[in-house]
This record gives sequence, structure tokens and C-alpha cells, in this order.
Amino acid sequence: MDGEKQEVSQGHPLLRGGRKREKEAYSHGFSRAQIQSLSAICETIIPSVPMERCHVSSGKEGPPSKALEEFFLASGSDFNLPDEVAELLVKRGLNEAKILVRIMLWMLATRLGTFILCGFLSISCDFPFMHKFGDLPLEKREIVLQRWSRETRINPLRMFFLAIKIFSLFIFYSMTDEKSQNPTWKAIGYNLPTNPNPNPNPKTRPLEKGIIETLTHDNISLPKTLLQKGTIINSKKSKSFLSIQCDVVICGSGCGGSVAAAILSKKGYKVVILEKGNYFTTKDYTSLEGPSMDEMYDNGGIISTLDAKMMILAGSTVGGGTAVNWSACIKTPNNVLNDWSENDNLSLFKSLEYFEAMDKVFERLNVTCECSEEGFQNKVLRKGCENLGLDVEFVGRNSSENHFCGSCSFGCRNGDKKGADITWLKDAVNHGAVILSGVKAEKLILEKNYNGAEKKKKCVGVIAKSLNDKITYKLEIKSKVTISSCGALLTPPLMKNSGLTNPNIGKHLHLHPVVFAWGYFPDQQNPNLKGKVFEGGIITSIHKVQTPNPNPNSNSNSNLAIIEAPALGPGATATLFPWISGKDMKERMVRYDRTAHLLILARDTGSGSIETEGRIKYRLSPKDKENLKTGLKQALRILLSAGAVQVGTHRSDGQRLNWRGTGDDDELEAFLDTVDCPVGPRSKSEVWGLLSSAHQMGSCRMGRTGEEGAVEETGESWEAEGLFVCDASVLPSAVGVNPMVTIQSVAVCVASRVVEFLKKREKGEGKMDQLS
Repeated sequence: MDGEKQEVSQGHPLLRGGRKREKEAYSHGFSRAQIQSLSAICETIIPSVPMERCHVSSGKEGPPSKALEEFFLASGSDFNLPDEVAELLVKRGLNEAKILVRIMLWMLATRLGTFILCGFLSISCDFPFMHKFGDLPLEKREIVLQRWSRETRINPLRMFFLAIKIFSLFIFYSMTDEKSQNPTWKAIGYNLPTNPNPNPNPKTRPLEKGIIETLTHDNISLPKTLLQKGTIINSKKSKSFLSIQCDVVICGSGCGGSVAAAILSKKGYKVVILEKGNYFTTKDYTSLEGPSMDEMYDNGGIISTLDAKMMILAGSTVGGGTAVNWSACIKTPNNVLNDWSENDNLSLFKSLEYFEAMDKVFERLNVTCECSEEGFQNKVLRKGCENLGLDVEFVGRNSSENHFCGSCSFGCRNGDKKGADITWLKDAVNHGAVILSGVKAEKLILEKNYNGAEKKKKCVGVIAKSLNDKITYKLEIKSKVTISSCGALLTPPLMKNSGLTNPNIGKHLHLHPVVFAWGYFPDQQNPNLKGKVFEGGIITSIHKVQTPNPNPNSNSNSNLAIIEAPALGPGATATLFPWISGKDMKERMVRYDRTAHLLILARDTGSGSIETEGRIKYRLSPKDKENLKTGLKQALRILLSAGAVQVGTHRSDGQRLNWRGTGDDDELEAFLDTVDCPVGPRSKSEVWGLLSSAHQMGSCRMGRTGEEGAVEETGESWEAEGLFVCDASVLPSAVGVNPMVTIQSVAVCVASRVVEFLKKREKGEGKMDQLS
């Protein structure tokens, strides 16, 4: 099938996209005047550009195609885009952003407000002399947005510009019609991936035996289905609660929770797993960026720190991040294990048990450490490193060696990737575990412990709520052990909302800050680098940026950063690219298919905090900034060495270098001298940038004492008996590499401690029975 004409004829309705809404169907609450102002801004960010101004500089050889002409003529005021931007902002934006945008749009809908925000650009010699923003000519509106981007005194103007820029560009390049197509895709060289190795049994749902999708149930059907799955419920259900009994309740089905569920259910314990995301399988995935992000990522993939400096991705579906991550399987580096065992005094990380746990995880995930064919971006990374004489290694993956899927970040359509949804969770349901999807844990059930107990509180379960409005009662899950596996962004709010007060809860949040470098590789000038950026395995190669003379006898980290290839769909790419002008953005995006990106990730020593859900603070340390800067320069050299004719960063001023392979080292070094770790949009600098994160760790870290950590080395809370944490939040600090294997290895060890806890409790109960 022609990829450019391919339609998504199947897939889950929530992942198909293609919704057509009438004006009255929107619920954003923006006034007509506000939408008119928003439409004018969207048209400025994405203007209709005459073809004669663009086809020469677009990077495409030959006469412009019809698709290219239509692309440049398309406008951000088309396709109900302003209403879609308003709808998404209200649904996903921070409260501060919603308030700011509403006020600014209201002001821009008036002449006086436009003068206050835009200055003398709103004045003309023609009546009525002072104009509303929407009545200004496009050229003036573009100057206004450029000024807002550079604004240093009145920061809300820059934040307003940034919010509209991100939402409008993401929707413009990811929104699809009823045929699951986007009118820009053909012009930018993008197409939905074909499925060359379809799952031989697409009707199979691996978790059918134990999954209960509350999205499809109501007050009457849910208890019946629970009983059918072998779950014990209280027959005296009240109007307010449905009471469920089990041995272990696990909040979260991702990296940590899935492993714990498999191990505990295999030991014969009755396990109930709560997952706020929905359940999707191989046959449900569509690879559509917009709906997949909306349904499979927390808050639709739109999470940021409060200062908007860091954009954060976290999986939110059955299987958690393992269902949408980039397949990289890397064991915990030795220097990190040394750090945790020696500096944090945690003996677990130098024990035989932990090394055996890593081997167990590799075995269950069927990790392969070779790649039969790499995709375009990984070829670029490998070629650039080899040309510079730099080391480059293959990355282990939880898939076969010939896995060539570039859309695993939206779910693996051929079922080759061994996420938790087809490994650990499958083991769990095959041994009697039940998974409730579409259910969010709200509060832990804490009670006063018996007199003389080591801990004053004990946890006896959790209160949860279905996200389906048809289920009006809450779920009360009573258990012997409660495990929070909500992830580093949601476990701390759950614990704090429940009344726990350990000062480490929500602190020490590490995010693995990421910056990007990009390089453009025209087809004609790079015949040995075939392919497109969205094709092939996502991460198959890694380069470690090291100190100039690492000491082999030292336990300190010689890696300043790592460089890998990312998965960036058209929408994500457009939001990351700096906006210089509407024409410049379209010229960047028309090169999308051959613009390779490399990510630079640092093991951060700085940290942040999360007090309540969605309220994230974070600060880089000077060391982190320097390491990201060093890695960014290295990535640019790698791209040039691989054959890029233009390279750049995502700095707001469009920082880039045109390169013709002249070997002018002075020109290159002069450019690299201007490269730095970006400051955030709230800074006082005219130029700024954004950081990204897909790994969150440490917000309920292990510690030898309650003063040093939120949980013990066993994973049990220092405050509440029977409450364990089993996710990335327990990691003592950042890992410095993709953390899936580390999280699952820790989960193996924590699950073993839960088994010991339950056995000890059973013995205690047996003695009490004998005494009675």
C-alpha cells in the first residue's frame, strides 16, 4: 500500500482520531471575540505563504508538487484550529496558562488592550487609527510575536506566546481527518508506518483473562464482572462504596507494578492492580500521534514544570511507560551502583541478589543486543561517531534483532516489543491477578497500628475511583499489603494526600534533562544514508560523552552525558523547533523527513519536587548545565561528520550553521562557542529554550533512615506498615541511562521483600490463632 495514501481502517476508536466537531460542540468556554483573537495568532504562527517565496529555499529539488503548494498556502486559521487549540488548552493546560491566555485574548480583542500589548504597531494613519490585533496586517502581527518571544521585562507576554505556539503547531501537524490523514504530511515527507510483520493472532488480547475495563461498565455490571474474575467483594455494597478484598493491591501497572504483580501472583497471593489509563493491544494501535498521545500519555503528553522550562512525558496506559517507551534495555551502570551502595549506604545495589534481578529482567524481556538494520537517525549517529573516531555501542532492546518499528512510542503494532502488557502483566493474570483499568487511586487507607508496633500507622488498602461517570460509587480495596507504583510524578501526591509526612516524599525528583541537536541531510547529498527520521528502531545506538581523561580506577562517573536518537512525530518536532517566522517554520518542517535529531541526556545532580499532582518544580545544577552543553557540542560535531549540510539547536533565535564540508574549523569552533545549555522562557535573556524529560525518578527515594529517604531499602514506607513503593520514585538518584531495566530490577527485589512481609504476617496470625 502506498504509505502516503494509507488509511487506518482499524484500531481502537479512542486511537483513530478524525473527529469532526461543529462549533457548538466545543466546551472551552472562550467567547467569540477571544476566538477571533486566537485565530489571528494561529494564522500568524502558521501563515499562508505564497509559493514563489518558498519553493527554492524549502530544500526540495525540482518543481513544487501540488501537496507542497497546498502546504505553504495552508493557514492556522483553517480546519477549526483555533477552537481545537482552545479546547486542548482548557483540557490539558496548567491553571496559570488558562488564566493568562483568557486575559490576553480578551485584551487583544479590544483596541486599547492591543495597544497595551503591542504598542505603536497597533496604530495606523487610517481610521479608526488604533486597531484590534485581528485587524492588524499579517506582517505587523508577525513582528509582535517576534517581540513577545524576545520579551525580557514583561514575562507573561513570552509565556502567552509560548503556550499558543506549542498548542497550535502540535495540533496543526498531528490532527487527522476521518481517513486518519493530515493534509501536511505528504508535503513534509511523513506517512503512517506500514505493518510488515503483523501479529499472527491479532484477535488475541493477552490480558483478557484478568482485565476489567471500567470504561465499558456501570454500577450493575462492574460487581458481576469482578465476581466472574474471582475477586472477593463485600455483598453489602453501599451507595458510596464497592468494597473489594485481596492480599495485595497495586496502584499502577507500569515498570514497577507489573513486575511486583507477576512475582506476587505466582506466589499464590490474590493481586488486584489499579491503572488509571485504558487497555490497548496490538490490534488497537494506530501510530497516530495526536490521539495516541492523548490516550496513552499522562495529561495527553502535555506536562511541564511550573516555570515551563521542562516538557515531560510519562506513560499512562496499561503497561505504563513500557507500552510506549523506546525499547532501550540498559543495565544499571557500575558507577551508579557504586554511588548508591557507597555514598547512599544501600547494600542492595552491590548484592548478588540485585545482579541476579537484572539478569532475570533481561531474560523475561527477551533482550537482544544486536540490530540487523538500523534506522536513519541511528545510522547518522553511528556514522558520525565512526568518522570522528568516537565509540558507539549497540543498545539492548526488548524486541527481536530485526525489529524495525519507528512508532513504538505509540504502541508496538506488530507486537514484537516486550512491554509489561505482554510479559509481566500476562504472567500476573495467568496466575489469578485482576487488572482494573480506568481506575485512579485517590487515598491510602491508613489506620492506627497496634500498641508496641515499630510504626505508628499501618496501611490496609486504598480508596479509588473509576474515571467512567457511569460508575458513581468509589472502590474500597482492602488488602494485607498496598503497593504504590504510580510513578515518580503520582506516588508522592498519593502519599501526601493520605496524610504521610516524611519530608523526603515529593523531594529529590530527578528528570534526566534532555536537549536536542538537529542536522539536515538532503537525499541527493547523502546516498549512503537512506531512510526517513520516523523509520526503524528508535534507539539502537548510544554514544557516551566522557571526560577527557577518565580514571579507570575511580568510581566517579566519567560519563558527562549520553547521546541517542529520539522518536519525534511531526507534531512534537514542530513544537520543539524555534519559531522565527511563519515562513521559516514551514521551511523547517518541509525538511522534516530528512532532519535527524539527536538527544543529549545528563545524569542530573540537580533535582526538583512535586507537592501536588501536576505541580512540578525543578532546577538544574551548574554541573548539569555544563554537561548538557558539552554533550550538545559533541552531538553537533557528530551530525556534521555524518554529512549534515545544516545543523542547529532549538534555541529561540533559531541558532544554526550552514555547512558545505569546507573543513573550515575556525568557522565551526566559532559557532560551537555560541552553543550553551538553554535558559528557560522565564529568564531575562532574549534567547531561551526548553528542556525535555521522559524519565522521572527519586521522589520517594530509598534511604537508610527516615531522614535520608521516604522508604526503607525494602521499599516499605518508614511511616506506615504494609505500605510499599515499587516504581522509579524509590531510586536514590538519577541513573544516567534509560531506566527501565533498573526500575524492574529494583521491583524484583522489592517484591521479594513483600513476600517476606506477608509470610511473616501469616506466621504471626497463625500464632495468634493458636493462642486463642
